[in-house]
Amino acid sequence: MKIGRRYKDSRKKGNAHPSTELRMSVGRVRMSVSRSRMSVGRVRMSVSRSRVSVGRVRMSVSRSRMSVSRIIQILRKTYPDAECALHHDDPLQLLVATILSAQCTDKRVNRVTPALFKKYPNAKSFAEANLKELEQDIHSTGFYKNKAKAIKGCCQLILVNHGGQVPKTLEELVHLPGIGRKTANVVLGVAFGVPGIVVDTHVKRLTYRMGLTKQTDPEKIEREMMEIIPKKDWTDFGLLLIAHGRAICEARKPKCEICPLNRLCPKVGI
Repeated sequence: MKIGRRYKDSRKKGNAHPSTELRMSVGRVRMSVSRSRMSVGRVRMSVSRSRVSVGRVRMSVSRSRMSVSRIIQILRKTYPDAECALHHDDPLQLLVATILSAQCTDKRVNRVTPALFKKYPNAKSFAEANLKELEQDIHSTGFYKNKAKAIKGCCQLILVNHGGQVPKTLEELVHLPGIGRKTANVVLGVAFGVPGIVVDTHVKRLTYRMGLTKQTDPEKIEREMMEIIPKKDWTDFGLLLIAHGRAICEARKPKCEICPLNRLCPKVGI
């Protein structure tokens, strides 16, 4: 009787029967397990999608490598004598000529440098040059004040920190005044045979037109090209694209009808 009363009293107070509470607990556990399985399923689906994305990226890189290898092959046949257009006899002359070539044609630079290098035969002579006089010596290349300051400052550091010799590493070169990655890669590739991808206006324009990159920042373009071009071809790639950009793939009126890459090139932006 006492037990029954207690049970009745407990029901009146709203307390569930022990077996009912157990069933509810089991249901909650099952629901929790079900939700966990759903979460695991979502994670697996996310991982699967990530793998698909990675696969697509790898496939895209693989296709880009095949495409760029074919481009290099064709351009080598088209421009078998592609080389740096700046006249120089040593690394320092190439370094100075490359500084002068900013916003200036190579032809103009080549007209200025013979007399310039005769007057300033080494880093010491450039480092000790009268700045105003140096400005006048390079005046026709444009932006002569900034260029003169860069050449003088660059040669001062070469004299003090490198014994008058142009350094042979990218890290050391880019720490010189007026020397960016483009100039550094020109010097490394042409003067020292160290592979480097030069991204000038021609390379920037052509890599975009050919669908090799969507980047517009030279350093990002350089990084992307390093991923799809064999290291042994880095220097040649820049020289070949520069030659092609001057001869056929011009900025305003590209001569697509006579271009040897016509069938390969998607002509982005044209």
